Amino acid sequence: MSYKIAIASGKGGTGKTSVSVNLLQQFSHALDVTLVDCDVEEPNDHLFLPQSKFLKSEEEFLQVAQINTNNCTYCRRCVEYCEFNAITVIPPLEFAKINADLCHSCGACLVACEEDAIIESPSHIGETRFNQVFALSKLIEGRLKIGSPMQTKLISKLKKKALAENKRITLFDAPPGTSCPVVETIADTDYVIMVTEPTPFGLHDLKLGIHLIQEMNIPFGIIINKAGGPFKDTMEYIQSNHFELLAEIPFSKEYASIYSRGDLLTNAPQEFLDIYRQIGNTLIEKMKIYEGNHRS
Repeated sequence: MSYKIAIASGKGGTGKTSVSVNLLQQFSHALDVTLVDCDVEEPNDHLFLPQSKFLKSEEEFLQVAQINTNNCTYCRRCVEYCEFNAITVIPPLEFAKINADLCHSCGACLVACEEDAIIESPSHIGETRFNQVFALSKLIEGRLKIGSPMQTKLISKLKKKALAENKRITLFDAPPGTSCPVVETIADTDYVIMVTEPTPFGLHDLKLGIHLIQEMNIPFGIIINKAGGPFKDTMEYIQSNHFELLAEIPFSKEYASIYSRGDLLTNAPQEFLDIYRQIGNTLIEKMKIYEGNHRS
């Protein structure tokens, strides 16, 4: 049974990736762990893990519907059933076509068609890459085919393969924002870490992210990155709502410089290592409570 932790942020640039890879390192000292890069349009966790060893790559496909016009009566039932506006049928022109980029492989059109005019065929949407990082840990990342809009489908496949590894802890580095790919990433996780920055923009998007997590009824905690500036509204918001504050990571030009060189895990100042150690210990205690509740 894997304890599933998602690392998310309402906006990009808050430090979500740095939190993810640092937690991977912390957990890897004693536990088997998988880090899953679910930002399939721009996966970058591997940039901070140059020591990782590539293991394998698996191509990912989606079953996409197609119309056999030899059987089609152009009744438009499939158009009415399709929730994604992927089907165009023009009876006077005897034209019927499914847009593969819009098809979500839900199967509704197959149910709708009474003439057996719709079939499915595989469409390439990207790949899954497996990397060994430390002795007890792996990095799994999804890479979306350029131009494909099927982020959520690839993330879904990615999560299933990651959980099949059956590691003690699985970390999901979510895409930024609060859109469908984020929902797919944090769904069915046991805990969400919201990473924010103390700015008006950061606070605005933190509120959106927390609203989403509360709607999904998932426990969460907050990390304030780049802390120490004059903007105090973020802390006041957290305290007034009694949200769990996991840590404050101070703003540091030295740390930012190390991050920009990709040396995050080798040359970080001791102050930051201590913070991540404390975060890791807090999460391990939550994991133990979770496991205890599920055994009883």
